[in-house]
Amino acid sequence: MSLIVAARFDTFDSAQGAAAALIKEGIAPDALHTFFVNPAGAHDRYALGGDRAADPDSQGGHFGAVGGAAAVGIVGALIGAVVAFSFSTSFLIVVAGAGAGAYIGSLAGAMYVLGKSRPRRNLQEAVNAKMNEGRASGVLLAVHTSPEHEKHVARILKDAGGREVERAQGRWDEGGWEDFDPLVSPQLEKDI
Repeated sequence: MSLIVAARFDTFDSAQGAAAALIKEGIAPDALHTFFVNPAGAHDRYALGGDRAADPDSQGGHFGAVGGAAAVGIVGALIGAVVAFSFSTSFLIVVAGAGAGAYIGSLAGAMYVLGKSRPRRNLQEAVNAKMNEGRASGVLLAVHTSPEHEKHVARILKDAGGREVERAQGRWDEGGWEDFDPLVSPQLEKDI
Protein backbone atom coordinates (compact mmCIF):
# COMPACT_ATOMS: atom_id res chain seq x y z
CA MET A 1 0.00 0.00 0.00
CA SER A 2 1.17 3.49 -0.80
CA LEU A 3 0.80 6.68 1.19
CA ILE A 4 -1.44 9.13 -0.65
CA VAL A 5 -2.19 12.72 0.33
CA ALA A 6 -5.09 14.32 -1.53
CA ALA A 7 -7.18 17.49 -1.50
CA ARG A 8 -10.42 18.59 -3.13
CA PHE A 9 -10.49 21.66 -5.40
CA ASP A 10 -13.36 23.55 -7.01
CA THR A 11 -11.89 23.56 -10.53
CA PHE A 12 -9.33 21.71 -12.60
CA ASP A 13 -7.44 24.98 -13.02
CA SER A 14 -6.95 25.39 -9.26
CA ALA A 15 -5.88 21.73 -8.99
CA GLN A 16 -3.38 22.25 -11.83
CA GLY A 17 -2.01 25.30 -9.99
CA ALA A 18 -1.45 23.12 -6.91
CA ALA A 19 0.15 20.44 -9.09
CA ALA A 20 2.54 23.06 -10.53
CA ALA A 21 3.49 24.15 -6.99
CA LEU A 22 4.17 20.50 -6.05
CA ILE A 23 6.31 19.93 -9.15
CA LYS A 24 8.24 23.12 -8.33
CA GLU A 25 8.96 21.58 -4.89
CA GLY A 26 10.42 18.46 -6.52
CA ILE A 27 7.43 16.10 -6.68
CA ALA A 28 7.57 13.97 -9.84
CA PRO A 29 4.68 14.45 -12.31
CA ASP A 30 3.90 10.71 -12.26
CA ALA A 31 3.27 11.02 -8.49
CA LEU A 32 0.28 13.29 -9.20
CA HIS A 33 -3.21 12.20 -10.21
CA THR A 34 -6.02 14.70 -10.89
CA PHE A 35 -9.58 13.45 -11.41
CA PHE A 36 -13.21 14.41 -10.81
CA VAL A 37 -15.31 12.84 -8.04
CA ASN A 38 -18.96 12.58 -9.07
CA PRO A 39 -21.75 13.68 -6.73
CA ALA A 40 -23.23 11.11 -4.35
CA GLY A 41 -25.47 8.64 -6.14
CA ALA A 42 -23.79 9.15 -9.53
CA HIS A 43 -20.98 6.61 -9.36
CA ASP A 44 -22.84 3.93 -11.38
CA ARG A 45 -21.64 0.99 -9.35
CA TYR A 46 -24.75 -0.99 -10.31
CA ALA A 47 -26.22 -1.78 -13.71
CA LEU A 48 -29.25 0.42 -13.05
CA GLY A 49 -27.08 3.19 -11.64
CA GLY A 50 -26.44 4.43 -8.15
CA ASP A 51 -23.85 3.77 -5.48
CA ARG A 52 -25.55 1.18 -3.30
CA ALA A 53 -27.78 -1.82 -3.83
CA ALA A 54 -30.44 -0.29 -1.56
CA ASP A 55 -31.08 3.07 0.01
CA PRO A 56 -30.09 2.83 3.68
CA ASP A 57 -33.12 4.95 4.62
CA SER A 58 -35.52 2.48 2.96
CA GLN A 59 -34.95 -0.07 5.71
CA GLY A 60 -38.23 -1.78 6.64
CA GLY A 61 -40.15 -0.70 3.54
CA HIS A 62 -40.71 -4.29 2.41
CA PHE A 63 -42.50 -5.12 5.68
CA GLY A 64 -44.89 -2.22 5.12
CA ALA A 65 -45.49 -3.33 1.54
CA VAL A 66 -46.32 -6.91 2.58
CA GLY A 67 -48.45 -5.78 5.52
CA GLY A 68 -50.31 -3.24 3.40
CA ALA A 69 -50.87 -5.76 0.63
CA ALA A 70 -52.28 -8.26 3.11
CA ALA A 71 -54.55 -5.80 4.93
CA VAL A 72 -55.84 -3.81 1.97
CA GLY A 73 -55.81 -6.92 -0.24
CA ILE A 74 -58.39 -8.52 2.03
CA VAL A 75 -60.48 -5.35 1.95
CA GLY A 76 -60.08 -5.28 -1.85
CA ALA A 77 -61.21 -8.88 -2.08
CA LEU A 78 -64.28 -8.13 0.03
CA ILE A 79 -65.11 -5.07 -2.07
CA GLY A 80 -64.56 -7.14 -5.20
CA ALA A 81 -66.90 -9.79 -3.91
CA VAL A 82 -69.63 -7.20 -3.15
CA VAL A 83 -69.21 -5.67 -6.62
CA ALA A 84 -69.25 -9.11 -8.25
CA PHE A 85 -72.46 -10.14 -6.56
CA SER A 86 -74.04 -6.73 -7.22
CA PHE A 87 -73.41 -6.65 -10.97
CA SER A 88 -72.65 -10.22 -12.00
CA THR A 89 -71.59 -13.56 -10.67
CA SER A 90 -68.18 -13.51 -12.33
CA PHE A 91 -65.31 -14.84 -10.23
CA LEU A 92 -62.89 -12.79 -12.36
CA ILE A 93 -64.16 -9.53 -10.86
CA VAL A 94 -63.47 -10.82 -7.35
CA VAL A 95 -59.90 -11.75 -8.34
CA ALA A 96 -59.38 -8.37 -10.05
CA GLY A 97 -60.65 -6.56 -6.94
CA ALA A 98 -58.29 -8.54 -4.70
CA GLY A 99 -55.35 -7.89 -7.06
CA ALA A 100 -56.04 -4.16 -7.25
CA GLY A 101 -56.48 -4.02 -3.49
CA ALA A 102 -53.21 -5.88 -2.90
CA TYR A 103 -51.33 -3.57 -5.25
CA ILE A 104 -52.75 -0.39 -3.71
CA GLY A 105 -52.18 -1.83 -0.23
CA SER A 106 -48.54 -2.69 -0.90
CA LEU A 107 -47.89 0.82 -2.21
CA ALA A 108 -49.69 2.49 0.72
CA GLY A 109 -47.99 0.21 3.26
CA ALA A 110 -44.51 0.86 1.89
CA MET A 111 -45.06 4.62 1.79
CA TYR A 112 -46.44 4.58 5.34
CA VAL A 113 -43.39 2.75 6.71
CA LEU A 114 -40.87 4.80 4.71
CA GLY A 115 -42.44 8.06 5.84
CA LYS A 116 -42.20 7.23 9.55
CA SER A 117 -39.42 8.77 11.60
CA ARG A 118 -36.65 6.35 12.52
CA PRO A 119 -35.34 5.67 16.01
CA ARG A 120 -31.92 7.14 16.74
CA ARG A 121 -28.99 5.08 15.51
CA ASN A 122 -26.86 3.20 17.98
CA LEU A 123 -23.17 4.09 18.17
CA GLN A 124 -22.04 1.36 15.75
CA GLU A 125 -24.66 2.33 13.14
CA ALA A 126 -23.63 6.00 13.44
CA VAL A 127 -19.95 5.10 12.98
CA ASN A 128 -20.75 2.96 9.92
CA ALA A 129 -22.94 5.70 8.41
CA LYS A 130 -20.23 8.33 8.92
CA MET A 131 -17.55 6.06 7.48
CA ASN A 132 -19.65 5.30 4.39
CA GLU A 133 -21.20 8.69 3.73
CA GLY A 134 -18.63 9.26 1.01
CA ARG A 135 -16.98 12.46 -0.02
CA ALA A 136 -18.07 15.72 -1.57
CA SER A 137 -18.06 16.16 -5.32
CA GLY A 138 -15.20 18.05 -6.92
CA VAL A 139 -11.75 17.84 -8.45
CA LEU A 140 -9.36 15.70 -6.42
CA LEU A 141 -5.59 16.03 -6.66
CA ALA A 142 -3.90 12.94 -5.22
CA VAL A 143 -0.18 12.82 -4.48
CA HIS A 144 1.85 9.64 -4.01
CA THR A 145 4.37 10.55 -1.32
CA SER A 146 6.52 9.22 1.49
CA PRO A 147 5.83 9.59 5.23
CA GLU A 148 8.75 12.04 5.51
CA HIS A 149 7.16 14.42 2.98
CA GLU A 150 3.52 13.92 3.99
CA LYS A 151 3.10 17.10 6.06
CA HIS A 152 4.97 19.23 3.51
CA VAL A 153 2.77 17.98 0.65
CA ALA A 154 -0.36 18.52 2.75
CA ARG A 155 0.71 22.08 3.53
CA ILE A 156 1.31 22.85 -0.17
CA LEU A 157 -2.13 21.47 -1.07
CA LYS A 158 -3.77 23.51 1.69
CA ASP A 159 -1.90 26.71 0.74
CA ALA A 160 -2.90 26.23 -2.91
CA GLY A 161 -6.59 26.28 -1.95
CA GLY A 162 -7.20 22.59 -1.39
CA ARG A 163 -10.04 21.67 0.93
CA GLU A 164 -10.48 18.47 2.87
CA VAL A 165 -6.81 17.54 2.72
CA GLU A 166 -6.74 13.84 3.44
CA ARG A 167 -4.34 11.00 4.11
CA ALA A 168 -5.02 7.59 2.58
CA GLN A 169 -3.46 4.21 2.01
CA GLY A 170 -4.04 2.94 -1.50
CA ARG A 171 -2.67 1.22 -4.55
CA TRP A 172 -0.71 3.63 -6.76
CA ASP A 173 0.03 2.32 -10.22
CA GLU A 174 1.34 4.08 -13.35
CA GLY A 175 0.64 7.58 -12.09
CA GLY A 176 -2.82 6.96 -10.65
CA TRP A 177 -4.70 6.03 -7.50
CA GLU A 178 -6.06 2.69 -8.65
CA ASP A 179 -8.27 1.64 -5.74
CA PHE A 180 -9.89 5.02 -5.02
CA ASP A 181 -13.36 4.56 -3.49
CA PRO A 182 -15.69 7.60 -3.59
CA LEU A 183 -18.02 6.02 -1.02
CA VAL A 184 -15.40 5.94 1.74
CA SER A 185 -15.21 9.11 3.78
CA PRO A 186 -11.79 10.78 3.72
CA GLN A 187 -9.43 10.65 6.73
CA LEU A 188 -8.70 14.34 7.02
CA GLU A 189 -5.17 15.49 7.78
CA LYS A 190 -4.76 17.16 11.12
CA ASP A 191 -2.10 19.62 12.22
CA ILE A 192 -1.75 21.49 8.92
